Amino acid sequence: MWEYEFSAETTVDAAALWRSWSDPNRWPEWNPGIESFELDGPFAVGTTFRMTSPEGDTVELRFVEIIDGELWSDVFVDEDIEVRTEHRLTDLGDGRTRVTYRTEITGPAADTAGPEIGPQITADFPEVVNGLIKHAGESA
Repeated sequence: MWEYEFSAETTVDAAALWRSWSDPNRWPEWNPGIESFELDGPFAVGTTFRMTSPEGDTVELRFVEIIDGELWSDVFVDEDIEVRTEHRLTDLGDGRTRVTYRTEITGPAADTAGPEIGPQITADFPEVVNGLIKHAGESA
């Protein structure tokens, strides 16, 4: 298994953060890693979607867990690996919220593929989280 987690704290309202997250068609507005986005249904467990990076790489994922206002997870499955990313909001009290992105790569090839692709997948997490916080703050 390979794993990575990035978190940031903010005073932006958690409901505003969730609104930015739960409107996937607007993700390209604040996520610089998404050039284009295609959603196959609602923001709901089981819905698949495709994201294309500015470099032209397209990946298909599926929503596998959604707890309204708290977290959502997606998964990418290939022959020998599964890449699961959890996106979580944690109430810290005093009007502060922690935003966390966590990726786990599992499967038979995880020990070799994880160290290769994991850092590529997660390299922009700080920039993406900051983009989310800024977008949610401006939309509140």
